[in-house]
Amino acid sequence: MRSITFLGTGTSQGVPMIGCDCEVCSSTDKRNNRLRSSVLIEYGGYVIVIDAGMDFRYQMLRENVRSIDAILLTHEHKDHIGGVDDIRAFNYLLGRAVDIYAEQRVLDVVKKDYDYAFADNRYSGVPRMVTHPIDISPFNIGELEVIPIRGMHHKLPVLGYRVGDICYITDINHIEQSEIDKIKGVDVLVVNALQKENHISHFTLAQALDLIEKVAPQRAYLTHISHLMGLHEEVELELPEGVFLAYDKLKIIL
Repeated sequence: MRSITFLGTGTSQGVPMIGCDCEVCSSTDKRNNRLRSSVLIEYGGYVIVIDAGMDFRYQMLRENVRSIDAILLTHEHKDHIGGVDDIRAFNYLLGRAVDIYAEQRVLDVVKKDYDYAFADNRYSGVPRMVTHPIDISPFNIGELEVIPIRGMHHKLPVLGYRVGDICYITDINHIEQSEIDKIKGVDVLVVNALQKENHISHFTLAQALDLIEKVAPQRAYLTHISHLMGLHEEVELELPEGVFLAYDKLKIIL
């Protein structure tokens, strides 16, 4: 089984955005309703979640996820780690701690934000996790190889991940050619495209399309989309062949 399920495809504020009545936020098309960005990858019998933001609990319930092998974190911003406490349900279901992989800098923030989970005298109901520091070197989850992909989120280094022939990258506005070379040959590339106008820390639509052209995957999906991108139905018509706007609950089976 090789698949990727889009748990969320929105920005840190989600879509609709609180207090906004623009045509996207007011749309009745469910594809314009976007939770914080995250994906679930099933590959060779392993179940991997990339990022656990504030919507993590609802995303797990909605997709009826009952087991995960690991959570990979791209970086430490709240829309990517704000739901880690809810791994408690998996602790109970699986009878074990959850493995979390991230750079040491990111794990330090997790340990600060969830200090009660690492205290010497822990309450019995706190989330249990095993943290695994990684860098840009490939690593394994069981027999599954994961290749980190370095990108820059303005001045913040972040990681995307290649799992077999699937690559997921979010929250970047710059990537070096050496990292692009690691992505080539994938069947599916997922990359952030915040909006059409320039942004200090995220790819625009044009920049995301440029990366897709360089990588030349069989299919590409855009994620981490803001309400400023426009209506899903209209933007899709502007995209080249083989490129799609992702939306929440979309499942791609390879």
